[in-house]
Amino acid sequence: MGLSRRDFLKVSAGGGLMLASNLAPGTALARPPAPRLPEAKGILFDATVCIGCKACMTACKEYNKLPPDHYHPGEIWDDPIDLSAKTVNIVKLYSNGTAHNKDQEINGYSFIRRFCMHCVDPACVSACPVTALTKDMKTGVVRYNKDNCIGCRYCQIACPYNIPKFQWDQAFPQIVKCYLCDHRIAQGGYSACCEFCPTGASIFGNVQDLLKEAKRRLALPVGRFADYPVQRVDSAHKAPRQVTPYLNHIYGEKEGGGTQVLMLANVPFTKLGLPQLAPESQAGASETLYHTLYKGMIVPYVVLGGLFYLIYKNTTGHELP
Repeated sequence: MGLSRRDFLKVSAGGGLMLASNLAPGTALARPPAPRLPEAKGILFDATVCIGCKACMTACKEYNKLPPDHYHPGEIWDDPIDLSAKTVNIVKLYSNGTAHNKDQEINGYSFIRRFCMHCVDPACVSACPVTALTKDMKTGVVRYNKDNCIGCRYCQIACPYNIPKFQWDQAFPQIVKCYLCDHRIAQGGYSACCEFCPTGASIFGNVQDLLKEAKRRLALPVGRFADYPVQRVDSAHKAPRQVTPYLNHIYGEKEGGGTQVLMLANVPFTKLGLPQLAPESQAGASETLYHTLYKGMIVPYVVLGGLFYLIYKNTTGHELP
């Protein structure tokens, strides 16, 4: 028996009343945006220093025990073209025209790394109804607990950077993304991608120190030689290099409330595949809304109530076989 318009309206109205009773004025007000943690750890990526060697990708795979990712069937090499459940860090190439000049928008090319930005106020954490994703309140690393995950994939929808990936090919799938090598941080180490970067294009450290280093680089005279730290922002190992032009912008300093991954480049970040975001975080508003809807399992009760009502209507007066 089909669902009549009247029955549909009854179910919708009942669900609406239940939701309205739990969304009284004041309950859906957004919480204040989360501040940047004083001891937050992060990475500074400098596209003008990156040579596209992909050593960071190899180190990431090795130290996080990630399987090969084959874009071409039958390929024996790891050859991903984008982030996936098997690849949580990738180096991508921007090119234009003749692609003759490095770090130039016109007739040039540039490399860019894509991996979790570890937002100051993560939208993925705010969207998760079961706290499968959480933010470490000391390091700021956005972590994942597979035991809490229900596979709703709201985190994928919420993330403005399109980072979390789902294991579609697994019987018991999980969400996969970069965790900043937090297992190495817990043992006094740091992200493998930074440790094995030969040029210092990616350096690890306290985000406040990374911000200072990024601002120092923007202030350096173009054409002069300067020392660039390798591996860590506080490393004694420095690599002298000639300063090339930068866009006067530190990506991640303010975007979406800020991130713990900061980036420098001389090609517009939108051309490098990064979104243009407002400086305000929207995570507070979405968190209040999602958590209000799921408080007391309101949404499941509405759905189940509607289904029970339809079953009752469609079976009333009919004998069971």
